[in-house]
Amino acid sequence: MTLPFSPYQEIVDIAMRFAPGDGEFATDVGNLHISRRSKPSDPLHSSYRPCFAFVLQGAKSLRLGTELISYGTGDYLLTSLDLPVAWRVTEASPEVPHLCLGLAIDSEKLLELLSRIDIPSPAAHTDGQRGMAVNVAPPELLDAAIRLLRLLDRPGDIPAMAPLIEQEILYRVLTGPDGARLINIATADSHSNRIARAVAWLKENFARPLRIEDLADRVSMSVSSFHHHFKSVTAMTPVQYQKQLRLHEARRLMLVERLDAGTAGHRVGYQSPSQFSREYSRLYGASPARDVDGARDIMAAE
Repeated sequence: MTLPFSPYQEIVDIAMRFAPGDGEFATDVGNLHISRRSKPSDPLHSSYRPCFAFVLQGAKSLRLGTELISYGTGDYLLTSLDLPVAWRVTEASPEVPHLCLGLAIDSEKLLELLSRIDIPSPAAHTDGQRGMAVNVAPPELLDAAIRLLRLLDRPGDIPAMAPLIEQEILYRVLTGPDGARLINIATADSHSNRIARAVAWLKENFARPLRIEDLADRVSMSVSSFHHHFKSVTAMTPVQYQKQLRLHEARRLMLVERLDAGTAGHRVGYQSPSQFSREYSRLYGASPARDVDGARDIMAAE
């Protein structure tokens, strides 16, 4: 079989060597991981943290709230705050697997870089934009990504060179078409920053009862403004966001810690087992027992 020519051949070759099979692979560059899939997948639910994710081969889609985001070879996904999503690989084969490199965005490194460079303040209308966006990677960003992956073959160079190249990638993203999303999240007193603080609180306290008035007050916003900007940034209401956090954690408790559905639901804040089962089935497409049994069968087969 003749495979199609890829302008990303060098970076693909390196990624294939350091991701020798399907799955997620950590690397010696601490913030960098490589994902590989050899066939399209069913939807999988997880939380995306702030990161730069660059597709080297294949294609992927994810659902954020009711919004569908698709991206493929040469595209990068920028995620500026923690967001629960459902994702799936849409294009992949054993001959041309889906390959993606992900670089976590460190908030302290972001703030330190912003303190040293002169980037114009984002336009007011960009405050409150969606916390996730897709763009085509320009040549400068591809070049930096290749140089970062080359370090995997020279581990002795990683401590000195990786921080510099990571900073360059972050700079290219900040000065790219959607850098304002990151800048607004990092800017104190912006609407986006306040929503990011609310998201951080929800992640730490998702099992507690949620009073929108209290959360809005915690981040110094009116209830109406908080609702509007929260949905603008996350594509969900605060209640929908909390619900996804709860259900994701309940699924993890059942799969990893092998709790029964009733205990897992109660652990994440559900008082009613029937409500938990109903909302779980709506998100995952099957009852807790059926979904977890199916997931275990898939893991056993792999």
